[in-house]
Amino acid sequence: FYDVSEGQILVDGVNVADYDLSELRKRVGYIPQKAVLFSGDIQSNLDMGDSLESPLTEDKMWQALELAQAKDFVEAKEGGLAEHVAQGGTNFSGGQRQRLAIARALARKPEILIFDDSFSALDYKTDRILREALTKETAHMTKLIVAQRISTIMEADLILVLDQGRVVGQGTHKELLKDNAVYREIAYSQLSKEELEDGQ
Repeated sequence: FYDVSEGQILVDGVNVADYDLSELRKRVGYIPQKAVLFSGDIQSNLDMGDSLESPLTEDKMWQALELAQAKDFVEAKEGGLAEHVAQGGTNFSGGQRQRLAIARALARKPEILIFDDSFSALDYKTDRILREALTKETAHMTKLIVAQRISTIMEADLILVLDQGRVVGQGTHKELLKDNAVYREIAYSQLSKEELEDGQ
């Protein structure tokens, strides 16, 4: 974690700078844009890091895989959780690697999930199904989502619009469609007529 250059970040009302680093890592799950997998097997890749809910059982791993839309392809592998993972996960597709990385974060049951453009490697159907499952199953968690696809963040409680590193708008999808030219331009380039009408 980096120190902030201005202001402060609070988790449960406590400045993150005052947390023990290992305690903070238990509370935060981070999924980068490019999934990082290590050589070993699926189980060892899921069982990385400390958890607020220890130990991480196989049942919890399968629950996380199901939520991350990865259960079917892992079950189809001959080894299941013991299936070999090459360095970097090169024996899996980009979308499969991403879903395994999402499952790894979910399995730890953090209080805060940070998705750093984590859905961009997924096809639109998997993206939609995964977001619906996350909305239902992680309602108690705080989720920060960095996204280039508007469809990924349309249901967010609050959307911040960045343009060249500056915040140029904030609000709900509906509010931004109405009031923010930058957001509206992106929306018109990405969404269907039906999606736009649903948002208004």
